[in-house]
Amino acid sequence: MLSSTVCTVVSVAGLGIAALTAYRKRFLAATRIAAISLLPVGLAMTGVIDWLTGVVFKPVVWAGFGVLALSIVLFMIARAAERHSLKAGGSRKERRAAARQRGPEAVAPTASAPSLGAGARAAQPAAPPKGRSKGAAPQEDFSDIEAILKKHGI
Repeated sequence: MLSSTVCTVVSVAGLGIAALTAYRKRFLAATRIAAISLLPVGLAMTGVIDWLTGVVFKPVVWAGFGVLALSIVLFMIARAAERHSLKAGGSRKERRAAARQRGPEAVAPTASAPSLGAGARAAQPAAPPKGRSKGAAPQEDFSDIEAILKKHGI
């Protein structure tokens, strides 16, 4: 009952302000103010205000809001953990995509070593030259590539 009275008083005050605005020849603004000022009395007449006051003053409703907030917090924590795991090692889906980009792995990588000729040496890790320091960049050996190009007449 009290909430309906408050809503009516607020609506009457809003309509008074709308009348003063219309008196100043600002009809568009007066129409907006009148539309907004009629909302509280309309909500009171439909019973929404009584429902809202019933919701606000019930402890069970506030406990429900607490449970909803906890649910949102847990969801955010799960998302943050998922992003962290993606940065650290990636998901199974990302690992599969990376494997597809690398291409199929050889079942027996040394099985075709005799047919490669000079390329067979590239399959074994080369030892760094003894005269070089650790900071120097290793030279690339293009002899196997040259052999393949010569074989095909290029």
